[in-house]
Amino acid sequence: MASKETCRSELRTAIRQLGERCLYSASKWAAEQLMGMDPETTTAAAATASSSKHHNPQSSSSTRLLHRESSSFLRRRLRSAVDPSCSATPVGGVSYVVTPVPADDGDETDPDCYLLAKAYFDCREYRRAAHALRDQTGQKAIFLRGYSLYLAGEKRKEEEVIELEGPLGKSDSVNSELVPLERELSALRRSGAIDSFGLYLYGIVLRDKGCESLARTVLVESVNSYPWNWNAWSELQSLCSSLDVLNSLNIKDHWMKDFFIASAYLELRMYNESVAKYESLQGIFRCSDYIQAQIATALYSLREFDEAEIMFEELLRTDPFRVDSMDVYSNLLYAKECFSALSYLAHRVFLTDKYRPESCCIIGNYYSLKGQHEKSVLYFRRALKLNRKYLSAWTLMGHEYVEMKNTPSAIDAYRRAVDINPRDYRAWYGLGQTYEMMGMPFYALYYFRKSAYLQPSDARLWIAIGQCYESAPLQMHEEAIKCYMRAANNNDREGIALHQLAKLHSLLGHIEQAAFYYKKDLERMEADEREGPNMVEALDFLAKYCKSENRLEEAEMYCTRLLDYPGPEKETAKNLLRGIRMARSGFVAMDVEHFAP
Repeated sequence: MASKETCRSELRTAIRQLGERCLYSASKWAAEQLMGMDPETTTAAAATASSSKHHNPQSSSSTRLLHRESSSFLRRRLRSAVDPSCSATPVGGVSYVVTPVPADDGDETDPDCYLLAKAYFDCREYRRAAHALRDQTGQKAIFLRGYSLYLAGEKRKEEEVIELEGPLGKSDSVNSELVPLERELSALRRSGAIDSFGLYLYGIVLRDKGCESLARTVLVESVNSYPWNWNAWSELQSLCSSLDVLNSLNIKDHWMKDFFIASAYLELRMYNESVAKYESLQGIFRCSDYIQAQIATALYSLREFDEAEIMFEELLRTDPFRVDSMDVYSNLLYAKECFSALSYLAHRVFLTDKYRPESCCIIGNYYSLKGQHEKSVLYFRRALKLNRKYLSAWTLMGHEYVEMKNTPSAIDAYRRAVDINPRDYRAWYGLGQTYEMMGMPFYALYYFRKSAYLQPSDARLWIAIGQCYESAPLQMHEEAIKCYMRAANNNDREGIALHQLAKLHSLLGHIEQAAFYYKKDLERMEADEREGPNMVEALDFLAKYCKSENRLEEAEMYCTRLLDYPGPEKETAKNLLRGIRMARSGFVAMDVEHFAP
C-alpha cells in the first residue's frame, strides 16, 4: 500500500528519468500531478520554512485547494448514477505491487556522448543524435537512438506529404525507419535486453505498422515494468477501441492505472464512470489541474454546461496561461453562445501562444460564432498545419463548410476526422447532415445511425434519424416515432421530440396519443417560458380534442389562451367558444370543421 509520500517520491524520480530520456510531455504530466497532490501532505518542516519566507496567510496551494473544494458539491449527484463495478480498480494512491526503479546504466553508456546526443535531440537534429549514439549499447542509449530515428522518419514523412500533396493533402508516405526499428527492437525483446522505454518505442512502431494486438501486448509490458510513463499509457489507450478490449488488458494494480482507466472511460464515452474514477483520485491529487480539466470535459460531454463552465473558469483562475483543454472550453462557450467569454478566451490564448493548435481552434470558434466562416476555416486549417491529426479541427472545419454550403469540402473534412478516430460520433453526424443537405436521405440515415450507435445518449442524433425517416422518399412514420421516443427519453432539451411525436400521432390518427404529447409539449414550453408557433399548434389541437371529448371547461381554457395570438387560430378559437357556449345552453353545436376558415 503506497502512502502519499511514496507517490510523491515516485513522481519526483519519474520526472527526472523521463526528462533524461527526452520524454518531455510525460515528464510535464508527472510534474503537474506532483504539484496537484494534496498540500496537506507537505512536511511540517517545509510548511514552517514556507511560512517564514512568505507572510501571505494563504499560500497558492491553499488557494488551489479552495477552488477545488468550492465546486465539489456540483458533482456529488453523479456518483449515484455510476455503476459500482467501476470501483474495481484500486483507489487512487493505492499500489499492490512494488515497481522497481530502473537502474542507471551509466557504466554502459558514455555520459558525455549521451549528453551530446541529447543536445542534438533537443535541437531537433534527430539523425545527428542517433549518429552520436551509434556505438553505445546501454539501454538509455538504445532508446534515445531508436526514438531519434523514429522522429527523423516522421519528420521526413511529413515533408513528403507537403511536397506531394500540400500541407493538408493525403499521401501514402510512410515512415521509412519503421521496418529497421521493428527488426532491431523485436530482437532485443526476444533476448530480454530491452527496458520499459524500449518497449514503449516498440509499441509505437507496431501501432504505426498496423499490428495493434501485438502493440497492446508490448505496451502493457512497458507500463507494467515502468508505470510512470504517461506517454505509454496514452498510446495504450488509443488502442482500446471498446470496453471489452480495455477489460482484457493484463495490467498490474498501481495508482497510475487509475489515471489510465479514468481516461479510457472518458474516451469510451463512459462519462459518469470517468468522473467517479477521477474523483477517487482527488483523494490524493486534490489540486491536480489535469483531473479538474478531465472532469470538466466529461461534464461538457454530459451536456452539464453550467457545471463544466464553473470548473473551466477555476482552471483559468489557478493557471491563467493554460492552453491545454481550453479548446473544449471554447466549444462549451460556443454551444452556450457566450460571445464575450469566448472573445476573452480567444484573446488570452492568442497572447499566450498563438501557434498552438488549440489556440487556433479557439480563435476559429470565435470567428464562427461571429458568423465569419471564411476566417474560421482559415484558423482551423492553420491548426491542422500545426497538427494534421488534430481531430477537433477537422470536425469543426467540416461544420464551417456546411455553413458555407460547400458540401464537397465538408465531406472531405469529416472523412478525414473519421480516418483519425472512427469513434468520433460528431464526424459521423456531420456526414449525415451534409448528405441530408444534398437530398440523399438514405446516405444521411446510414451516417446518423452510425453516430447514434457511438453516442446513444444524445437526443439530437435520434431526432436527426427520426427526421430522415419522416422525409419524403422514406415516409417511415412508425420508425420515426421510435426514434423520437428515444430522444425524449434522453433529455431532449429543445423539446423537438415531443412536438414531432404529437404531430406524427395526429397524422396517423392516434388522437389520444397526440393529445398526450401535445399536452406534455405545452407544459414544457410553459415551464421554459417559451412561446411560438408550436404553442399555438398545441393549444389549437388540445382545444378541438377537449371539445370533441365533451371536456368543455378545458376546451374553453385552451380557446381563451388562443385568443391572445393573431392569425387564423384566433378565428378558430372564437368559433370553438361559440360552439361551447351553444352546447352549454342546450343547443346542438355544429362540428368544428364547419367553423374553420
